[in-house]
Amino acid sequence: MKAITLTQPWATLIAIGAKQIETRSWRTFYRGPLAIHAGKTLPAWQFRSVLEAYGIHSFMDLPLGVVVATCTLVRIVRIYPDNTPPKPEFYYGDYTPGRWAWYLSDVKPLAVPVPARGSLGLWEVNL
Repeated sequence: MKAITLTQPWATLIAIGAKQIETRSWRTFYRGPLAIHAGKTLPAWQFRSVLEAYGIHSFMDLPLGVVVATCTLVRIVRIYPDNTPPKPEFYYGDYTPGRWAWYLSDVKPLAVPVPARGSLGLWEVNL
């Protein structure tokens, strides 16, 4: 399965369903199943209230170095000033014009996160 590595808390925001669009400086022509991997770097402690609503009270509660969810990458759209999403989704990405919005659907958090070594770009993971 294709996978993408994200820094926390963005990986968890996708896994809990709060974030449905991933923003990137690059696009891909790939569409289909996608694993969401939380990188091993220490997370940024943003969006505290959203995460606390799901029982995450500290960055130490966020999983690192694991696949946390699967989803489907359904479309990718170039970002322009007139096609940014409403809040709160807007706060979860970098919607600078010229970047790319990756629309995700069918997000399924994994009951048990799967350890994996991440990588830049899209990469393959066995789940």
